[in-house]
Amino acid sequence: MSALRRKFGDDYQVVTTSSSGSGLQPQGPGQGPQQQLVPKKKRQRFVDKNGRCNVQHGNLGSETSRYLSDLFTTLVDLKWRWNLFIFILTYTVAWLFMASMWWVIAYTRGDLNKAHVGNYTPCVANVYNFPSAFLFFIETEATIGYGYRYITDKCPEGIILFLFQSILGSIVDAFLIGCMFIKMSQPKKRAETLMFSEHAVISMRDGKLTLMFRVGNLRNSHMVSAQIRCKLLKSRQTPEGEFLPLDQLELDVGFSTGADQLFLVSPLTICHVIDAKSPFYDLSQRSMQSEQFEIVVILEGIVETTGMTCQARTSYTEDEVLWGHRFFPVISLEEGFFKVDYSQFHATFEVPTPPYSVKEQEEMLLMSSPLIAPAITNSKERHNSVECLDGLDDISTKLPSKLQKITGREDFPKKLLRMSSTTSEKAYSLGDLPMKLQRISSVPGNSEEKLVSKTTKMLSDPMSQSVADLPPKLQKMAGGAARMEGNLPAKLRKMNSDRFT
Repeated sequence: MSALRRKFGDDYQVVTTSSSGSGLQPQGPGQGPQQQLVPKKKRQRFVDKNGRCNVQHGNLGSETSRYLSDLFTTLVDLKWRWNLFIFILTYTVAWLFMASMWWVIAYTRGDLNKAHVGNYTPCVANVYNFPSAFLFFIETEATIGYGYRYITDKCPEGIILFLFQSILGSIVDAFLIGCMFIKMSQPKKRAETLMFSEHAVISMRDGKLTLMFRVGNLRNSHMVSAQIRCKLLKSRQTPEGEFLPLDQLELDVGFSTGADQLFLVSPLTICHVIDAKSPFYDLSQRSMQSEQFEIVVILEGIVETTGMTCQARTSYTEDEVLWGHRFFPVISLEEGFFKVDYSQFHATFEVPTPPYSVKEQEEMLLMSSPLIAPAITNSKERHNSVECLDGLDDISTKLPSKLQKITGREDFPKKLLRMSSTTSEKAYSLGDLPMKLQRISSVPGNSEEKLVSKTTKMLSDPMSQSVADLPPKLQKMAGGAARMEGNLPAKLRKMNSDRFT
């Protein structure tokens, strides 16, 4: 199969056919199923690689009259062949119409028959027929003025027609020449020098699964305020049953951080981090083979030389996204400048990339370590515990030495506080876990129950230290030890009270 693909290219796929029910030759003994190459069905794109949108408007009905209400924009949007045809046709019709008007005036006044009479003054001198009237109009309209044909003062209708010709000619010139100028100055051709990579890639970058593609500018002139946007076109069905054939979703390429504002001097790699907010959150290498989507990339900016806004577009379908690839570097440092090698602009190479989606990776991480505490710890509670421990050390130093020997547990408050702090932190951590993991952690025989039993045993031991000055939390935890003070002799109780008062 690989040999067939190398021979016929990637535009063909190998399919297996059986000899039964077909016109193929029967297979001999020991032969496997026959294989034939069938061209792949081309994916219908919404936006071509060159940026053209494959959308046609039909069944407009009476709405076509709206195009005439904005005639100038309609003419600019036409193709060049239609613009040239309308340009030539408009001038030809205008010239023939005005030449006919001059011929009609000469004909009605009889200038065509009396033009050679010596003492006769015609409306337009030296106009004998229609060609001569046409030449007079061209000379007047183009302000050539050879001086052979001219208007006399004996023809008021000719003067009025001359004024009308000047006004009409200015309007036609402004409309058609302006239309051609706007058509030629459109920055669409500037987009031809803006390049996009042929493929998009998905690989790890900074420890995160990232969708990447490359853009470049072939001209030395910059694109001012260049900005890039990405749209994901994918069909889906809503919970109410509505089918959306081309639902548009936004792909974040750095809008929140300002990374979508480009300084497009050298080729740049545009990144979309796949996380829980990304539409590709559950996209894996296997699921991408059955998915159908299209990523539309829109690059906008102001042309530095003309000041006009330019937009370049392209798209990537699911078969143009390479999983586990990365772009080759194209920038190298030379003596005094940086060199860009555009021969490697579209080149990619394979890198180790997990084939799982981000959602699957997070689920596997939770299942493999169900008792991992959250990243945010209860730092405030731990700080309070340390303060209580310091206060307990001060109080223990104030007790008489005899009481310290009777208790025999000078390190008891520290042990108790550490164990209680650990218990509270574990309880806090388990509360943030899902219910399933909490049930796993609540199995009998866990370390939490052992810790509670050990703490209870320590609380039941004799304790002779007074806890009247301890914080409320420690008074409650060491309540059993406070009752031991009543069993001391009267002399020791008095010494204890005098010590603290």
